[in-house]
Amino acid sequence: MATDIKDTAHAVEAAAVMRLLPARPRLLALGEPTHGEDTLLDVRNELVRQLVEQEGYLTIAIESDCMMGLVVDDYVTSGTGTLDEVMERGFSHGFGASVANRELVRWMRVYNDGRPASERLRFAGFDGPLEITGAASPRQALTALHDYLAVRVDADLLPCTAESLDRLLGADDRWTDPAAMTDPARSVGQSAEAKELRLLADDLMALLDQQTPHLITASSRDDWDRARLYGRTAAGLLRYHYWMADTSPARMTRLVGLRDVMMADNLLALAERGPALIHAHNSHLQREKSTMQMWEGPVEWWSAGAIVSAQLGEGYAFLATALGTIRHQGVDTPPPDTVEGLLYALPEDRCVIDAPRLATALGDTRPARRVTPWFGYAPLDPAHLAHSDGIVFVKDLPQN
Repeated sequence: MATDIKDTAHAVEAAAVMRLLPARPRLLALGEPTHGEDTLLDVRNELVRQLVEQEGYLTIAIESDCMMGLVVDDYVTSGTGTLDEVMERGFSHGFGASVANRELVRWMRVYNDGRPASERLRFAGFDGPLEITGAASPRQALTALHDYLAVRVDADLLPCTAESLDRLLGADDRWTDPAAMTDPARSVGQSAEAKELRLLADDLMALLDQQTPHLITASSRDDWDRARLYGRTAAGLLRYHYWMADTSPARMTRLVGLRDVMMADNLLALAERGPALIHAHNSHLQREKSTMQMWEGPVEWWSAGAIVSAQLGEGYAFLATALGTIRHQGVDTPPPDTVEGLLYALPEDRCVIDAPRLATALGDTRPARRVTPWFGYAPLDPAHLAHSDGIVFVKDLPQN
């Protein structure tokens, strides 16, 4: 069996990744088992560069606020702003502080310099404007959609005015109160104003769809795509806030599921535009159900990757990333009876693993699921091997 496992390992390079797949997928997703480790992002960056140059991928999307990501896209495509400003204003979850993310943005801008628009790399955040502590106000997305329509369609067709939107939205801190995440009574999501806003968001999106031929001609395909993003985001936030006010036992399960629905909608929109590389936590990209321990207990939901894979079939591919050690977090050498332990015994420091072939090589052997002392690292689930297209394995992260 040791020989069989060794035969599943390949160099970490684009050509090895593509040999695992029947054809170039529309969306090629690379997961990570933990956030905040630039070593993993350096591996991602090198794969991204190769896949762009060798396979023609033109969009790079990461697990970050989709509205903030527009700031990054403007910079890499047209040089709007400065790199410092973009790293401060273009990322959520603290990802703008990453040296590796900064290098990715810098490289994308250099790559695009002098290229025609049709060949330029695009950047996207595909997460909603959400944090674990709560959700953003729908103001930015909803008013941006209204503003786009207001200057391009007859006023009589608009379901509301800018002033009525502003009145219904009220103060933004009503929406962003962090106490609402653990206390549904603090949420404004089921107020009369919020319910009216959900209807208006639906009407504005319907108007956008109705006027598509005119709007693409009157603005551009890119502007229309952004307006669709505004609409998806506004509707998604209003839906999320509505269920934040829910008091049923299913509340947290519903919320984490709704977040991934927003992610999936954004990924499917990117797939319409062209081939895209996706990067996020494994739990948002895997095909099997995801699980997480919350303060109210365990929750289980279908990830964005599972939703997209069900719709795109072979148009979606997923590579998980797994680690051997993160010693600065107390994650030491994996036990030999775990998947990570088996991979740790390979001579390579980094490799791409043919996951379905590894699952076949293991046969009836059932590796144990790894348990680590650090909550920030999510070990591989051995039951998911056959449902991943590959694994990027990194043996050791350096001590900080």
